[in-house]
Amino acid sequence: MRVAVTINVNAWSDAGHAVNHLYDILYMMDRDDILVGVGGDGGISDAGTIYPNVGGYLPLIDQGITTVGECRYRQAVPVEGGGRLDVDTNRGIRRSFLPQGNRRYIPLHQPTTQQVMIETISAGPTTVILIGSHTNFAIFLMTYPRLKRNVEHIYIMGGGVRSKNPTGCCPKNATTSCTPQQCGDIGNLFTSYSTNPNAEFNIFGDPFAAYQVFHSGIPITLVPLDATNTIPVNKEFFYAFQQHQSTFEAEYCFKSLKMARDTWSDDQFHARYFMWDSFTSGVAISSMCNDKNFQHGNDFAELVYMNVTVITSNEPYGVYDSSNPLFNVHTIPKFHLKKGGVHSGHVQTGITDNFCLIKGSRKGRCEDGYTKEISGPEAVLVRVATKAKPNTDKNSHLNREFFKSFLEVLTLSENSGRFDIMTQFPFYREVLYKPDFVNKSRGKVVIFDMDMSPGDFISLIYLLKAPSEIIDLKGILVSCNGWANAATIDFVYDILHMMGRDDIPVGRGNSTALGTPTLGCKYVSAIPQGSGGLLDCDTLYGLARSLPRSPRRYTAENSVEHGAPRNTGHPELRQPLAFEVWQSVKKQLDPSEKITILTNGPLTNLANILLTDKNASSVIKSVYVVGGHIRDENDSRGNVFTIPSNRYAEFNMFLDPLAATIVLESTLDITLIPLSSQRKAASFPPLLEALKHAQHTPESSFVLHLLSLLHNLQQKHKLYHHMGIFLGELLGAVYLLEGSNIEQSLQLKTISIVANNTESMDGQVVVEQQSANLVKVLVDFNSEEYCNRVASHLGNMERSAIIGSFAEQRASWSRQPNKKVQFPY
Repeated sequence: MRVAVTINVNAWSDAGHAVNHLYDILYMMDRDDILVGVGGDGGISDAGTIYPNVGGYLPLIDQGITTVGECRYRQAVPVEGGGRLDVDTNRGIRRSFLPQGNRRYIPLHQPTTQQVMIETISAGPTTVILIGSHTNFAIFLMTYPRLKRNVEHIYIMGGGVRSKNPTGCCPKNATTSCTPQQCGDIGNLFTSYSTNPNAEFNIFGDPFAAYQVFHSGIPITLVPLDATNTIPVNKEFFYAFQQHQSTFEAEYCFKSLKMARDTWSDDQFHARYFMWDSFTSGVAISSMCNDKNFQHGNDFAELVYMNVTVITSNEPYGVYDSSNPLFNVHTIPKFHLKKGGVHSGHVQTGITDNFCLIKGSRKGRCEDGYTKEISGPEAVLVRVATKAKPNTDKNSHLNREFFKSFLEVLTLSENSGRFDIMTQFPFYREVLYKPDFVNKSRGKVVIFDMDMSPGDFISLIYLLKAPSEIIDLKGILVSCNGWANAATIDFVYDILHMMGRDDIPVGRGNSTALGTPTLGCKYVSAIPQGSGGLLDCDTLYGLARSLPRSPRRYTAENSVEHGAPRNTGHPELRQPLAFEVWQSVKKQLDPSEKITILTNGPLTNLANILLTDKNASSVIKSVYVVGGHIRDENDSRGNVFTIPSNRYAEFNMFLDPLAATIVLESTLDITLIPLSSQRKAASFPPLLEALKHAQHTPESSFVLHLLSLLHNLQQKHKLYHHMGIFLGELLGAVYLLEGSNIEQSLQLKTISIVANNTESMDGQVVVEQQSANLVKVLVDFNSEEYCNRVASHLGNMERSAIIGSFAEQRASWSRQPNKKVQFPY
């Protein structure tokens, strides 16, 4: 039997974190033979031509030639707690439990979704189970219609047909903490109820793709909210599951479920959390094993046939507006669709679309993504699960037949998991490395603000190598609206662990730019989601799994003291926020001390500090800002290459122009390290050559490996043409440490930032003739001396890595530990 998995990455998870998470699960289950497909960098032309390997990052209606695009439907999915961050990390359970094997994402070598689908389905009869949005499979069907004959059946978790969704309802015995929200409607878009009460998340993720799947002619079994609403995770099942954890997979699933319960926003978890995807898997397996001709029913669900379709646009049809790119400015509609047809109406543009709002009502009118029961030529006959079957064992305290089977299967010794991380290695241990600074003088207090791009990780290593008598790195703030998603914070912990600095707190910042909605992707949508963008940065270009694994990690653990609905199992592990780390560092200051800040990403965190803490300026000594582009006599361009109309912006300023305005127009002592200077530091060959001839430490070897990889990718593939922007980011850390020792040139300038909500202008630097605030601008430096100092610093044997790699960690965990860990500081 052939098995393959492809990952949907335009809804509840991000590609880089999802693919490595799946590799860990397969390794635990001894199934490294299973192909995993994710992403791809192909595109779709304006005329509707589908090029190979479209990655599914964007819904079909918005897919262009690249992986850059807005989040029309995906903005309904929360980005932070309870949303993509928690899914990418499994609320912190993933890193604390799963083992780590050898498979990992590798740039340009990772099988794509389309490659895996083609290879698997071409080989013979195939059953497809869809438990996310339908983008990937719809692209396959539209591109390779001849292979449809190999698809025997499609099982879908998604939609709502006759559902009366209880998610937002308060049960009769509810406490006063229950606040009625969406209640009794078809869909479950809790973030978009006021515009669309009809859609369910999986179908809403790409309604047009779902339409293509439903209308493909392939037999379909749909498990919608109608059925999953009848199988909530009730207390009886939860406590029975707690008693049935005899396999590693059962333990992992229960830990995941328990953390979801413990972090639920109110006390209605058992009434509002349902067996969505797992129930669908059970329905599919029951039919495949026992009811291949669909004559004998299903073990777990009541099934009936209904005539349905997927709504992709809203009436009146044929009245074109800017919402529908399938028809806008096209003489012939994209994909040769019918003018005035069911796809030609208004398409929901977002979760606050005014078209969808009804004056005086909390309930919207849009139906995008609604799996609607209809009659007529648009109807498709689909087998639909309507409810979960009751347990036939009347003596059981479990009220659903699937509950009993779920626990039985998950605890079977046959084909069970081999180990978790603690049993993978006979001498596994978690150690925190903290230097001893007793009787040592400390240098200037520094906070490093990063957006977790590759250059930022190199900069962090560089700062950690600095003598504590010169730089006292007290805290790290991470921006989650830049070149990596929030879950990449785990790799910051890994670098700190490698360098023996588990004492440094890491604060998570906002995921959206200042002044923009918390559900949305304004500005950050300019970053590619595929190769050369978020996929690569979220995996540190495939090298993150070579880093030693830190005991510290992002976690959803929390306490009532810090605003959580209840204390979790280990509230002391709570992930601090950026402002909390700022407050902690500020509290530790001696009366004569002030803080120096280095920013390597958008200025969101620093702007929030200035807005929230009115006394912040008084304790900030100076700020080094890596970013901005000042036009010169050569009319050189900025680096926001994904928005050609914006010729002169630099990414860090563009990603949050309002924050940049607040910071750069403040009274702070600011040194700007603009794009022109970064470009002088962004030549790979001289730095690589210097690193090759320097002494080799674990950290210098890692940096050399990463930079060599970036350089090779830049030379070999056009998608990686911009790798130099990451190399230039290191200049900020070097200048902070070595500024007075490197031949340099500074100029005083009065500047402002364009922040007028105009894509073609936002983030651009304007040099003013008169202003009260002067900014020091680094305009030149000795680049040869710079390269030599970088290589010498990283190759210095002092303050070198405590543990150099995961391979070294594996070796350590495979033998009896020493009685005492030696710390070289």
